[in-house]
Amino acid sequence: MSRPRHRSRTAVLATGAALALSVAACGSPTAASSGGSGGDGGGEGEPIRVGLVFSSTGPLATYGEQYLQGFEAGLDYATDGTGEVDGRPIEIVERDDAGDPAKAVAEATDLIGQGVQVLAGSTASGVATQVAPLAEQNDVLFISGPAATDAVTGVNDNTFRSGRQTYQDILTAQSFIGDAQGKTVLVFAQDSAFGQANVGAVTAVLGEAGATVTPLLVPASATDFTPFASQARDAGADLVFVAWAGETAPAMWQAMGQQGVLDSTTVVTGLDIRASYATYGAQATQIDYLSHFFAEAVDNEVSQAMTERVEEAGGTVDLFTPDGFTAAQMVVHALQEGGDDVGAMVEALEGWQFDGVKGELTIREEDHALLQPMFQARLEQQGDELVPVLVETLDPEATAPPVATS
Repeated sequence: MSRPRHRSRTAVLATGAALALSVAACGSPTAASSGGSGGDGGGEGEPIRVGLVFSSTGPLATYGEQYLQGFEAGLDYATDGTGEVDGRPIEIVERDDAGDPAKAVAEATDLIGQGVQVLAGSTASGVATQVAPLAEQNDVLFISGPAATDAVTGVNDNTFRSGRQTYQDILTAQSFIGDAQGKTVLVFAQDSAFGQANVGAVTAVLGEAGATVTPLLVPASATDFTPFASQARDAGADLVFVAWAGETAPAMWQAMGQQGVLDSTTVVTGLDIRASYATYGAQATQIDYLSHFFAEAVDNEVSQAMTERVEEAGGTVDLFTPDGFTAAQMVVHALQEGGDDVGAMVEALEGWQFDGVKGELTIREEDHALLQPMFQARLEQQGDELVPVLVETLDPEATAPPVATS
């Protein structure tokens, strides 16, 4: 099958990492298919091998574990418990990239050499941007996972994503202050690659929308955050966007509270995994949170199905569980419609609308952005536990990134 359209990304979008270190369906996701427009490379009953290259170890191993639990639940859901497409069992081959792009490329290359035509995973943004060109060069389908970098969207015809991207995070942060035109935004972050990436991302998105964006970068060696919190308070910004990672987070948030930053302006940060809630300290209930997902934000048939399956397997639904679940839905749909023909798989996914964990999801045909609901949240103290509460659900179009052009 020829694909005359070739997409090579040249548009410059925000390339920030995850903001805290933290699917009207075209047919039911559980419906069987008669084989679609796929090729005839696989014999009847022959397994279909799908490679999962993700972080099962390394700094993002917790995210990777959530992704894997979600993928396994999604595969069971999308195949109606059979684990098969058209009588062919789906065989999952797991490979650990440990968050290392070079290791990820080596593992993906090995799988491709073994004839694997579908790859999924990429917990880390640096991994996703290296595996994506490999997918194009070898004409395999690649569905990136939790990696938030905007650079994945529109990079080539073979690459899709099952999670949100940084642009959607930042527009969710903006929703707390409304129109950005004429507003002032302070990015409070560590002076590190992570912090600088967030400054660049916020500047690219909100600066383009008419806001004045100023960075306040804190030295990575700092232990006393009082002077920096005082600067943040005195800046008088309409929005203070906090991007912080690591063990100094509790002390930083304590200083922000003590210096009155949380009382004087809107302070927004990304809601990370549940194990991180304690790092917000006594200030947790005063912060506004942008959120990609938390279990209390949604209650639909798909989210219930995911939760049931994950818990039955001994897991817990968390931030990146839906990314794995959505990836499995996408893989199954691509195989149902495309068989062994990668071009047909791509065409099946482009423009597909489906019911997902978060609600209705759309894979934008032009650049494969995954349009999805995003959430505003707050944390409430309930007994000894901090519990996330939904403030508002943002429609997919409200946080849609611009189309990546070639």
